[in-house]
Amino acid sequence: MRFASLGSGSEGNALVVEASRGAGATRVLLDCGFSAREMERRLARAGIDAESLDAILITHEHSDHIGSALTCARRWSLPLYMSWGTARAVGADEAGFDLRVLWGDETVAIGELAVQPYTVPHDAREPLQFVFSDGASRLGVLTDVGESTPRIGAVLAGCDALVLECNHDLQMLEASRYPASLKARIGGSHGHLSNVAAAAILAGLDRARLRHLIAAHLSQQNNTPELASAALAAVLGNAPTEIGVASQDEGFGWIDL
Repeated sequence: MRFASLGSGSEGNALVVEASRGAGATRVLLDCGFSAREMERRLARAGIDAESLDAILITHEHSDHIGSALTCARRWSLPLYMSWGTARAVGADEAGFDLRVLWGDETVAIGELAVQPYTVPHDAREPLQFVFSDGASRLGVLTDVGESTPRIGAVLAGCDALVLECNHDLQMLEASRYPASLKARIGGSHGHLSNVAAAAILAGLDRARLRHLIAAHLSQQNNTPELASAALAAVLGNAPTEIGVASQDEGFGWIDL
């Protein structure tokens, strides 16, 4: 199994996960938060033909995640996987889409991948995050979440790789020019994880198998890669340079498990 980010942040998110067995491969796109043309450009940059994808999975209906998913699903003839609440929010429950409804904690098989969605607190209709497995390795993804829950800790235990939201630095957010209402939303229990909150989640996980850790969904106004990586590295006792950071423009390259 391997994975790569096509971009991560408030201006758009997309992650490719691939599992191979023999000559065959299963490739899925987690979120599609850019225009269709930009998605094709970013996929090509990662060496992927859009028509080689097997499915698009959506975490929730916010524009930086849903983006052009409906257009791309039609254009590339792909099934769309999302919660019923997300589908209703964007009209994907209407005729014309190959909609596959996901339910929290019900694992589904997509080719060589086992995909486990799980529910999280975020200000969306029915948001989900995901764990992917090829039977040998596990990749956990956690972004767009306001606070930890016991279920999050249980689902992400024992992952080999983790993409973890580090949206903001608390002091930078407080000092920003954002209106008070937006600061409250971002920092609230259904908003986004601060570096401190992300580090606390990481500290509470079973990390015995963890080999790759990526800080993701960083705010370009209220965080820096250095602050995010330092917060996570402190938990692991590693150098900050050992923590990967997903950028808005480049995401990150392929990581093999």
